[in-house]
Amino acid sequence: MKKRSLSLILPCYNEAEHFRKSADWILNVLENCGTQFEIIFVEDCSKDNTKQIIENYLKNKKDDSLKVFYHNDNQGRGKTVCDGILKAKGDYVGFMDIDCEISPEYIPAFLNRLNEGYAVVNAERFYPVSAQSILRAMVSKLYSFLVRWILKTNFTDTEAGFKFFNRKIILPLVHMTQDPGWFWDTEIMLLSQRLGLKISFISVLFKRRTDKTSTVKLWSDSFDYFKKLLEFKVKLKSIKS
Repeated sequence: MKKRSLSLILPCYNEAEHFRKSADWILNVLENCGTQFEIIFVEDCSKDNTKQIIENYLKNKKDDSLKVFYHNDNQGRGKTVCDGILKAKGDYVGFMDIDCEISPEYIPAFLNRLNEGYAVVNAERFYPVSAQSILRAMVSKLYSFLVRWILKTNFTDTEAGFKFFNRKIILPLVHMTQDPGWFWDTEIMLLSQRLGLKISFISVLFKRRTDKTSTVKLWSDSFDYFKKLLEFKVKLKSIKS
């Protein structure tokens, strides 16, 4: 089977603490995948010096497979991913969080699923047992329950920031998404299910990093998600499967 090319989107917002190490790790994994690839950094108007770090990184690497696009103002993770997908050239397109809380070593397994004919491959997170991760795991499980209950789906994890797609198939759905923030993940997954795309889940270890500043506001984001779930339920009813 012919190997398909991959575009990997890396949303970047306040990533200065770990950018270089994470970018090197991801690049190394892709270089050993045996497939053509491009990495697209989308810098979402960070408040730290992420932009300068990206510019220096690309200047030092001098690699045509590394590209960067900048937002003039902060637009949110969902919009950042969308913009990256729309600029991508690969047969397959994926994105992951550059903090690598889900290891890039999973990428080959996701590409294999796409090669098997799946249109969407999504990470299904499991958490190590620790005092640091228990709260995040509980909130994630609660959100998963609300998604299944309100949107009548059997998906157990829609929010993992590690998703890969057949670009040609997914593009029409990308244009249908509306949320610029974290809720975009739920939108794209439920739209994919509603329109009958072939979806696969891969179990991955989510390893919480304690050496970085999180941009997630756990309780306010959770309340916002609940409100958006109710609004999205109405939208889904108007979409024909």
